[in-house]
Amino acid sequence: MTILGSNSSSKQHQGLRKMPLFFRRINLAAFYKCSFFPVSSSKLTRVSLDGLQAFPKGLKHKSVASTNDQFKPQPISKGPLTGIRVVDLTRVLAGPYCTMLLGDLGAEVIKVENPIHGDDTRAWGPPWAPNKLSNKDSTPESAYFLAINRNKKSITINLKSPAGIELIKELVKISDVLVENYIPGKLENMGLGWDELSKINPHLIYASISGYGHTGPYAQRAGYDVMIEAEGGLMYITGEEDGNPVKVGVAITDLTTGLYTHGAIMAALFARTRTNKGDRIDCSLFDCQLASLANIGSNYLIAGEEAKRMGTAHPSIVPYQVLPTKNNYIMIGAGNDRQFKILCNAIGKAELIEDKRFKKNKDRIVHRVELIELLEARFKEADTEEWLDLLKDQGIPFAPINNIEQAFKHPQIPARKMIEKVEHPTAGTINLTGIPVKYLQSTPSIRLPPPTLGEHTNEVLSDLLNYSAEEIEKMKANNVI
Repeated sequence: MTILGSNSSSKQHQGLRKMPLFFRRINLAAFYKCSFFPVSSSKLTRVSLDGLQAFPKGLKHKSVASTNDQFKPQPISKGPLTGIRVVDLTRVLAGPYCTMLLGDLGAEVIKVENPIHGDDTRAWGPPWAPNKLSNKDSTPESAYFLAINRNKKSITINLKSPAGIELIKELVKISDVLVENYIPGKLENMGLGWDELSKINPHLIYASISGYGHTGPYAQRAGYDVMIEAEGGLMYITGEEDGNPVKVGVAITDLTTGLYTHGAIMAALFARTRTNKGDRIDCSLFDCQLASLANIGSNYLIAGEEAKRMGTAHPSIVPYQVLPTKNNYIMIGAGNDRQFKILCNAIGKAELIEDKRFKKNKDRIVHRVELIELLEARFKEADTEEWLDLLKDQGIPFAPINNIEQAFKHPQIPARKMIEKVEHPTAGTINLTGIPVKYLQSTPSIRLPPPTLGEHTNEVLSDLLNYSAEEIEKMKANNVI
């Protein structure tokens, strides 16, 4: 159920503006159980079967069609975050990835973009999605932007305009979460910092993503994934032993930070159910990169042991690395002595089991070079496909080295619905990576395609903030939106 806004911004409708999203969207089962629901202003909301529209008693129903011709009823989310509204002031990767995860779980995400060019990644092509409109006013979307911006509504607001700042504050009043990735202090100078917005909405979860955090000597530095990979130790340990340091194939520090921030927001929302208060979250790429060093970081902290590049090999397990075959490569692992015995028997090298150099994992670490030379010689005698067939169901870990096409053609893909077709307003039917988290009771879903720039500006301003068509047009003329 969607509550429709009025074409007027009079004080009569202030209760509607502040109404929590939960009361704006409700399923039919809930309707039949109860027809009246309390709202934050202590007024009652009356539910009508007429179009499943809800409105405060005495408020005349007016369609928003006149203020937003593109408004279309959206499918109701059944995700675990249904009823949560997020104001997204992020761009590029770490922040948008975080807010996409929240959107996948059912939250309503309102992505605020620069009116001129929008999120930087819209221009990060090629490759580009097809553009079925093919006119001078329509530009194709980059594959990069489409990857991390589904389940969001795009609105354009000029944050250099005082009126634009006020629009953000109005959104914050009726939202649960704000996520931003500006350089620390930037939003504070604009009147959109935690101290200011928490006064407007004491229940707000305010999450900040930055390069180095809001404290410390590097706080004012911008953060870039590859720079943090280098500075945070990850690049030093990535690559072949006798080769140069290399970056990970994807912006893993950005993605890790997005995941950490998404988890922190979920925890803060849960804590709010007990405290009835919002919270401030400070998450940085550098901190998340250090935390993600895991056992490698612990080796240094506990034993003072410096790490080194080892290619695909493991510092504490042998064999556990990529080996060349006759025609390609294969990843082999023997995580314990039992698995090593299975591997040796499977590949016809049973004599290695009783070799004192390789009997225990600690021995194999000492004699790593000798063992790997013997295994490489054996695996080069047959094609990868032969080894995959031979090792199947043996009880040891192994895998082919798939390219991206092969990865997306894996038999698990359809079984786990990891490719989903989505209808995009300019690109037509596109394929997106599916949602990797499955629930028994809830249903995360792709409800909205990645938005075009400003696609939902009219809808949000009229439906949520109750601005009239005339007021919206005036804001456009004044370069506010």
